[in-house]
Amino acid sequence: MRKVLEFLFLSVIVVVASSCNIDDVITTSLPPKILLDSETGIYTVKEGREIIIAPNYELAEGAAYSWTMNGEVLSTSPSLRFLSEEIGSYFITIAVTTDAGSDEEEIRVDVIALEIPIVTIAGSKQQTVAIGTNINLNASVRNSSLETSLAWSINGEMVSGDSSYTFSADAVGNYTITATATNDDGTHSDSVEIRVLNAEDMPFVWEFASENYHIVAGRKLLITPSETSSEDSVTYRWMQVGREEPIGNDSRLIFTAESAGEYIITATATTEKECEMITITHEFAITVYEEGVFYRPKSGASKADWNKVYEYTPAPGQFINETKTGGFDGSQTTPEAAIAYAENRMSEVDRDGNPYPNWVSLGGFGGYIVVGFDHSIDNSGDYDIGILGNSFSGSSEPGIVWVMQDENGNGLPDDTWYELAGSETGKAETIQNYTVTYYRPSGTMMPVLWIDNLGNSGEIDYLTQFHRQEYYYPLWIESDSYTLTGTCLAPRNYDASGNGSYWVNAEYDWGYVDNFSSIDRLTGDENATADANANHFKISNAIDFECQPIHLDYIDFVKVQVGVNAKSGWLGELSTEVCGFYDYNLKR
Repeated sequence: MRKVLEFLFLSVIVVVASSCNIDDVITTSLPPKILLDSETGIYTVKEGREIIIAPNYELAEGAAYSWTMNGEVLSTSPSLRFLSEEIGSYFITIAVTTDAGSDEEEIRVDVIALEIPIVTIAGSKQQTVAIGTNINLNASVRNSSLETSLAWSINGEMVSGDSSYTFSADAVGNYTITATATNDDGTHSDSVEIRVLNAEDMPFVWEFASENYHIVAGRKLLITPSETSSEDSVTYRWMQVGREEPIGNDSRLIFTAESAGEYIITATATTEKECEMITITHEFAITVYEEGVFYRPKSGASKADWNKVYEYTPAPGQFINETKTGGFDGSQTTPEAAIAYAENRMSEVDRDGNPYPNWVSLGGFGGYIVVGFDHSIDNSGDYDIGILGNSFSGSSEPGIVWVMQDENGNGLPDDTWYELAGSETGKAETIQNYTVTYYRPSGTMMPVLWIDNLGNSGEIDYLTQFHRQEYYYPLWIESDSYTLTGTCLAPRNYDASGNGSYWVNAEYDWGYVDNFSSIDRLTGDENATADANANHFKISNAIDFECQPIHLDYIDFVKVQVGVNAKSGWLGELSTEVCGFYDYNLKR
């Protein structure tokens, strides 16, 4: 009983101590309250920028304030000025205290990256041109939520604010052309160095990728320069050792030998500059073999399917380096690792161990893959080769097929490629020897710029709604640009909706990989699930570089090259996919 009385007595003291008597009305002091100026308690600021956090307070007269983070006091003011150079999330506690009590809130400050624009100028960074030559320069700027401007300057003097600029100089000299992108977060520039010479001072170039060739007797061999000056005043002379008369007078040579043997060719180009004769000479060794010398007959152990990937060089594309559906893991930084990736994809099996090949993307125009077999594939006069793609109705991304015979017997695809003609061969809109050069972007998640040999330029769009890999540019290609060449078909894709929401990649009649052909798929299956399905090809459809039929008794290597340079809106670039190759003669 005594303990109860003592408790009641103390309770009365507490009530009296926390109350006051004003005109016989007892009032109680209330603790302060923090009213954040953010409903979520989360604040966002960019790296290196200051943010002021200023809550409202109630009942805070004479209060003490404390802002702390990880035990460190940041401020004792009612508001906080916060700045960090490091990206990340910071958790900060604000406490306000009066004699009547205290209140406390935890806030989060997210420091995010600046959206500094990244600009890339397409084309070579160092060029030499003659006075009066027009050079069309195009720049691409990485997408940003901030308004961004672009300015062009020559040797520091601004000349244009457009997205492209045409440069032409009327005086000899060195010119630095710079494109500068600017927004509220910063600036970034990319430059091109251009050396302008008088026409008579332009260096003469006539270079070849190789000086050793091989061919089968009776077939045409094209020896063409990899780089040459476009000058009318050059005289060319091709001589064959053992013959007195020239065998050619052009910058390139078409050579044919009717019998096997070794042939030595000497080529000379002559031009005159400032009364001085300039002569360039090359010597070529050509080995000619008889047909069938290195034929590899099939045996009971021969497999119908491909047995080795020799090259995998895709163009940039949305599935290149992509780690989800694309199947890359970031370790494909060498050509050998890229080849292993392609082999593994096309060798996949299902849970029961049955072959279930997965697709390998070849990227945009010109991207290619080369495979071989454990035997030579015979020319039956009918369908000889099957190549798996993933086409279905409304989704055809045609790939051109090339075949090669191991003419020199070294087991490598270093001989002559022959295209297999398709339904578009010989049409006016089909372009032979079409060339596209792709350029490494200046920053991550940017489109890839390209320029073709017809003077056109464009981009492989980066599709942020689908992908997050840093680059579409293949990780294993070390150079800042690379060039792909092949046959280009007129695109057949179109926007069926009229508003960009539904694109159709229409099929071609026959003769192409990953093409929903009603002829060479040899099936009426609609393939609605986009499974691997084959197109079939005849070696007897082989043509040479002049688009003339060429007879091959057999072949040893097959190449598929993306055959269109087009994109379908939000679906991105048209890109041939391959899943596998086989000798159809062993399967039917």
